[in-house]
Amino acid sequence: MRTISVRDLRQKWPEAERLLEAEKEIVVTRDGKPVARLIRISGDKRPRKRFDPAAQARWQKRTSGGRVVRWVDEMLRAERSDRNLD
Repeated sequence: MRTISVRDLRQKWPEAERLLEAEKEIVVTRDGKPVARLIRISGDKRPRKRFDPAAQARWQKRTSGGRVVRWVDEMLRAERSDRNLD
C-alpha cells in the first residue's frame, strides 16, 4: 500500500491517478498522519445511452399535452438576430 500527501494529491493528480491504477489502495496523509484512503472502483462497462431525437419528440409531445411550443425558437431568433455571421 502506497502513501501520498494531500499536497502531492492536489498538485500531481495525474501521477496519483496512474499510481492508483497500479495499486489497489493509496493512503492520503497530512503531516505524516493518514487521513483518507483512495481505492479503485470499476467503472460502468455499458456504453452511454445515445440521444434519440424521436424519443425526445415523443416525450416533449406527451409532456406539453400536444401543444407546439414556439416561444423558444422566437427567443433564440431574436437573441441571434444581432450576430454578424459573415
